[in-house]
Amino acid sequence: MAITATISVPITSPTRHSLASFNFFQSSLHSNFTTPQRTFKYPISRLVASSMKTETPAKTTTTSSTSFLHQKESGFLHFAKYHGLGNDFILIDNRDSSEPKISSEKAVQLCDRNFGVGADGVIFVLPGINGSDYTMRIFNSDGSEPEMCGNGVRCFAKFVSQLESLHGRHSFTIHTGAGRIVPEVLEDGNVKVDMGEPVLKASDVPTKLSPNKDGAAVKSEIDVGGVIWNVTCVSMGNPHCVTFSRKGVQNLVVDELKLSEIGPKFEHHEMFPARTNTEFVQVLSNSHLKMRVWERGAAETLACGTGACATVVAAVLEGRAGRNCTVDLPGGPLQIEWKDEDNHVYMTGSADLVYYGSLPL
Repeated sequence: MAITATISVPITSPTRHSLASFNFFQSSLHSNFTTPQRTFKYPISRLVASSMKTETPAKTTTTSSTSFLHQKESGFLHFAKYHGLGNDFILIDNRDSSEPKISSEKAVQLCDRNFGVGADGVIFVLPGINGSDYTMRIFNSDGSEPEMCGNGVRCFAKFVSQLESLHGRHSFTIHTGAGRIVPEVLEDGNVKVDMGEPVLKASDVPTKLSPNKDGAAVKSEIDVGGVIWNVTCVSMGNPHCVTFSRKGVQNLVVDELKLSEIGPKFEHHEMFPARTNTEFVQVLSNSHLKMRVWERGAAETLACGTGACATVVAAVLEGRAGRNCTVDLPGGPLQIEWKDEDNHVYMTGSADLVYYGSLPL
């Protein structure tokens, strides 16, 4: 099957998150998109570039992006590619239907970094339910469907802002599998998200580890592949297992860990009936943490928003850090605050457009 892709790429300044110009790239790729054995010829491409120097999104840029996203040719899937600190997603405008436009199997193909678009997941903007403005659904790169995604919800918010031509500071409500989420797009382009209250009751995370602190599993021992780790289990609407230490090592040096070997053993451990995301954390100070993550259904990623939230909650419960922390991830920093007054966790970070594209369904 021949695939024709049209891609519109915004050029961004390294110090700004505004759109500075659009390039249009057209190519024909000859491939078989339905089987793992694929033959590719070198693409024949034509590049047309134009530059528009702006410091904030210009009216012409907004018009161009909006018109592209609103194209409705039958048989074509229009999308936007975003990333939140390197955790990347394909965003699809699905507001005209309560069911995703593509299947989980098709999402797996699109997420393939060699034979597809390449992403950690596909996110759909669906009509709101239960009084919310929108509904968010996501398929991971392995086809599984998580309850929600922290970096993804920031990308979702920026995508909706473009779809609705929203400007300035604004917020809306999103229905997710983890409950109602409220993102706020700030004046500087970052997104602050009220992630709600963390779930600490062990059976609700869920984990089979025995609770040892007010119904929660805090600094509990778990044998993973013959190594004893100390873990705290937290749900941010999806399950997390956070570790700062293991037997013989009280403070992890996360860059030394081989997550490709350790991560799957945590994810599929019998103590986690719904599998789990796992955060490996190094404490730099009372307000500064460094984290690597093995995500359920996506392997190691450059960032995990819900994981960063769970990490700060776990650090507070273990007495390792305060309630307001910078969490350094491989893709960049997130600011996380677990407020004492309302018990809600707030996440602030970037979400950036990479390009627009379309593919035949």
